[in-house]
Amino acid sequence: MNAVLLVDDEPKIRLALESALRDEGYEVVAAAGARDAQRLLAHRLFDVLVLDNMMPDMTGLDLLRELAATTVQDERPQVVVMTAYATIESAIEAMRLGAYDYLQKPFEVEELLVVVRRALSHGRLSHQHRYLLDERDEEFNHYGIVGRSRAIQEVIRTAELVAQTKSTVLVTGETGTGKELVARAIHDRSAQRHMPLIKVNCAAIPDTLLESELFGHLRGAFTGATVSKKGRFALADGSSIFLDEIGTMSPALQAKLLRVLQEREFEPLGSERSQRVDVRVIAATNRNLRQMTAEGRFLEDLFYRLNVIPVEIPPLRERRDDIPLLVEHFVRKHAQRAGKRIDRVEPAFLEALATYDWPGNVRELENAIERAVVLSTTGVLSPLSPPAPSSGAPAAAGLPGLNLRQNLEWTERETVRRALEQADGVKKDAAELMSISQRAVSYYLAKHRLD
Repeated sequence: MNAVLLVDDEPKIRLALESALRDEGYEVVAAAGARDAQRLLAHRLFDVLVLDNMMPDMTGLDLLRELAATTVQDERPQVVVMTAYATIESAIEAMRLGAYDYLQKPFEVEELLVVVRRALSHGRLSHQHRYLLDERDEEFNHYGIVGRSRAIQEVIRTAELVAQTKSTVLVTGETGTGKELVARAIHDRSAQRHMPLIKVNCAAIPDTLLESELFGHLRGAFTGATVSKKGRFALADGSSIFLDEIGTMSPALQAKLLRVLQEREFEPLGSERSQRVDVRVIAATNRNLRQMTAEGRFLEDLFYRLNVIPVEIPPLRERRDDIPLLVEHFVRKHAQRAGKRIDRVEPAFLEALATYDWPGNVRELENAIERAVVLSTTGVLSPLSPPAPSSGAPAAAGLPGLNLRQNLEWTERETVRRALEQADGVKKDAAELMSISQRAVSYYLAKHRLD
């Protein structure tokens, strides 16, 4: 339910607008002045602030100035300013301070309701825009799952079925198998696909900050909390949230997540009020949660709440039939990115890939293909003759061989050597080509005994 803070010092106007907004289904909190509004804004988050300008204790524009100085724009409520003393200057000042709209009294109640609806829509679009910009720059820009094997087709079939519901999903699989792609596929086929998929990598955020990241906080909730912040669950209201690496979450946070799944509500840090959310949870892990539950390291109730629809992604070594299709996809993707033309992939190249076990799964395969495409000089991907052992090259250049460390060292050496050739031996220019420091270039020259 969207929360509206209504601020007006005239009781009759305040009561009339409060009643109309409640009838529209909004949660309304009313304040008789800007000082009261200050205290309310410090203790909870609102979606819209309907604010009278001329009030005895503090003007609405003064409150707007304080909001602009103490909160991040994306975390502020959408502001609608009302005034009976409208001037062009005050309207311009309100818009400059971030107000969504400006209403001159007297106005029809229906006019305010329309403006509030538009303000809420504008707020949702702003959040979506921010997340879509973030997603545009991510490593994966193809949300489909590539593969024709029976195992991967079963994953796709399950994803399509669960997408039509709001059931909680637990995606399991080894590192690099494509758990996030499955989460995106479920979201992109769901009724909530017009909303962004909110993502949280639980392993990448320190435990002390993860609670704030998930549930948000109010200003002053802890040392350093100088502004209020919406959590990812609040941003995902009406949509889906993807909790990656759920197995790394601490027991205390596991208990709070369990409450969200059970009650569909949570409290931001520093708040005494619960906030309700309508959100579908898609969790993922490469850990054995059942075993962790048996060992007391993961809450049993939370495991069963998450494991409503289990989706297990098989490792690449168990679906080798998909390797040619994946190679075709990654060659096309990275040739386009690198601005190179790859005319042919030789069967021996595919055979070498098919005999490797791929401990890093699809992600490791993509890295190998990217490396082969970037280092190709002929437009043909084929295994090369094994170089002399002293050079440290692998049995098949650009391919995963039996000695993965040799493969990585050969790639390092070739990358630095070719960059130096292109830069006519100038270390500074070679460093710029590789986006590394000159000191790093000197290190690699000494490491690989390059002149």
